[in-house]
Amino acid sequence: MLSGKAQRDAEFTSFVSAAMPELSRIAWFLTGEVHGANELVQAALVKTYVAWTTVRPGEEIAFTRRVMVNHRTDQWRRSRREVLSGEPRDTAVERSPVDETDVIDGLVRALRTLPDRQRRVVVLRYYCDLSEKQVAEEMRMSLSAVKSAASRGLSALREHVTELEEWAR
Repeated sequence: MLSGKAQRDAEFTSFVSAAMPELSRIAWFLTGEVHGANELVQAALVKTYVAWTTVRPGEEIAFTRRVMVNHRTDQWRRSRREVLSGEPRDTAVERSPVDETDVIDGLVRALRTLPDRQRRVVVLRYYCDLSEKQVAEEMRMSLSAVKSAASRGLSALREHVTELEEWAR
């Protein structure tokens, strides 16, 4: 029989193994880049491990997702003086047919253009499939603020999708 700490470590290790792909995808959508996503997942898992005894069974992913969103918000607040610029567009004359990778890449690039708060709302609402109320609770925002951020975010994404479709032609 395992001791209390050994059992907790075994449960947490099992959770990490099962949840890592989903957490990594969410982090990638939140940050828009691989290294930042890896750092975000690691920071969230450290905080989740520390609080593991207080996490309710069945809510482990939701807890860790909330930690990720809060940590990303904290990062943004510390670095919001940075000025980000878009990546240069590919100007190659020959273009291959658009495949799934191009679509996902285009989506991540489009998400990166959104303000951080809108991006988090869009990812939680539409990628994680949370209700507006759940997003509001998770981000500690009003319901109307979630609706507004989601609407503005989707509108901006639609413009980028149109540009991507034109580019692919």
